[in-house]
Amino acid sequence: MAERLGLMVCGHGSRDEQAVAEFATLADHMRRRFPDWPVDYGYLEFARPVIRDGLDKLREQQVERILAVPGMLFAAGHAKNDIPSVLNTYQAQHPGLEINYGRELGIDLKMLHAAGDRIQEALDGADDSVSRHDTLLVVVGRGASDPDANSNVSKVTRMLWEGMGFGWAETCYSGVTFPLVEPGLEHAARLGFKRIIVFPYFLFTGVLVRRIYEHTDRVAARHPEIKFIKAPYLNDHPQVLNTMAARVEEILEGANNMNCQMCKYREQVLGFESEVGLPQESHHHHVEGIGSGEHSHNDHHHGDHHHHGHDHGHHHDHGHDHGHGHHHPYPHADHPLGPRTLKDNAGDGQKDR
Repeated sequence: MAERLGLMVCGHGSRDEQAVAEFATLADHMRRRFPDWPVDYGYLEFARPVIRDGLDKLREQQVERILAVPGMLFAAGHAKNDIPSVLNTYQAQHPGLEINYGRELGIDLKMLHAAGDRIQEALDGADDSVSRHDTLLVVVGRGASDPDANSNVSKVTRMLWEGMGFGWAETCYSGVTFPLVEPGLEHAARLGFKRIIVFPYFLFTGVLVRRIYEHTDRVAARHPEIKFIKAPYLNDHPQVLNTMAARVEEILEGANNMNCQMCKYREQVLGFESEVGLPQESHHHHVEGIGSGEHSHNDHHHGDHHHHGHDHGHHHDHGHDHGHGHHHPYPHADHPLGPRTLKDNAGDGQKDR
């Protein structure tokens, strides 16, 4: 007889009733995604039920193995230490119960598409007389004492900036680290763009999201010459739900995806959808193997697989035939600060690739 599985969605918790309600809604979505399993949820602090309460409910339903996922964007202290501590303590107190902990939502193409949709919603509701090139994107993260988590927000910013073709982008944080929202927006306002769109990269509402919008209004009042737009936070966007469901499946599969998931040749990276499935080719394939004393370029079969060459058991195989096609056009080649700038300024006929 197969072991009885249960799903536990672990949150941080908030004193904000709406934020708590939004997290409970997320758990309800997971119940619908996994109808054959008992599904429950709990928080680390500030709200009920706590994580232990949710685990108790699952155990009361004769669950033998609990798949626990953090309802968090990035792996900072809460996801790395606090939740695992609660889960490990609970498991030690209940022999025979197995708890498997999944990874955070993280930087994922599905999350980036959710973010892109939220930004697009704000743009759709705004005056369309300002171009993307005249628009500056500000992504606001939670902010943590963990620079790894903070750096992930910067990566999200870059992926959205390049994927959507904004003129410029900046990253700010709502607390703990720097730059904070108000000084960050003041800095952005000095860069000369006609419009600034502020996007809180948050799952749920709460005092921090409201503070981000308040700081935006404060800076906007000081800069009436700039149009400020407030984009909605992620909430229960379908792609957020898809990402969390994928984290659950990863536990069952024992998967540990490397960053190859972000490769634009495998998935529809925002802004680069036309390049999925294109033949991959090394920029350096013409000199590959030269000087190694093993084989010349002519007998170097570089078209079969795409390997990173790391000895960590990770096999990166796109399954494409690698032809010798030309470079695919960059989707934002017309960006005023982009590929053509070197040619225009240098006058040497070269194009920056």
